[in-house]
Amino acid sequence: MRLEAKKISFRYDANGWIIKDLDISIKQGEVVGLIGPSGCGKSTLARIMAGYEKPLTGQVTLGDKSISAKGYHPVQLIFQHPEKSVNPRWQMRNTINEGGNHTGRLADFGIEKDWLSRWPNELSAGELQRFCVSRALSPKTRFIIADEMTTMLDAITQAQIYKMVLETARKQSIGILAVSHNLSLLQNFCERIINFNRINKISS
Repeated sequence: MRLEAKKISFRYDANGWIIKDLDISIKQGEVVGLIGPSGCGKSTLARIMAGYEKPLTGQVTLGDKSISAKGYHPVQLIFQHPEKSVNPRWQMRNTINEGGNHTGRLADFGIEKDWLSRWPNELSAGELQRFCVSRALSPKTRFIIADEMTTMLDAITQAQIYKMVLETARKQSIGILAVSHNLSLLQNFCERIINFNRINKISS
C-alpha cells in the first residue's frame, strides 16, 4: 500500500502558491524524511496528506482510493505542539482512548498509569507528546506523518519518542513521513530523505 500525493497545488489566498504540482509517494513500512527550511510549506503538505486540508488541484490517495475523513483515519498526523492537539477538558484517559484502547501498552511509551487521571495542563510537553504518539499508533493506522513532533523537546526526550515510534511502526508495518528542518535528526533513522524545495515546482 502507498500513500501518494499527485500533482498537489495549494494556496491560502491570491498572493501566490505555497505548493505547486508536487508529487510524493511513501510505501507502507517505509521511513521517509522531508527536509526543508521553516516556513517553506512542509506543514501545509503534512496537513493535506493527513486530510486536514484539501488541495486546490491534485489528489491524495491511499492505495488506489482517495483518503476519506470518515471513521478512524489510517493516516495520522502528529503535531509539533501536543498541547494544541488534546482536549483541555478531557482527562488523559479519554485522550488515549480516542484512537482506540492503548492502556495495555502504556509502559512502552513511557506513560505512567497515574497520568491517566491528570489533565493536560498537569503534564509537561514531553509527557503530553507521549500520549499523542500512542493515540496515533492505533492498530488501524497505516501511515504516520510526524510534523516536527520533537522540535520543542530536549534531546533525550526526542530520542525516546522516535525510538517508540520506530519500534511500533516496524511491528505494525506503518509508513512514516518525518517532516523536519533538522537534517542530522532525519539522517539518524530515515531510509531516504526528500528535499521539499526540489519537489515543489514553484517558479523562482
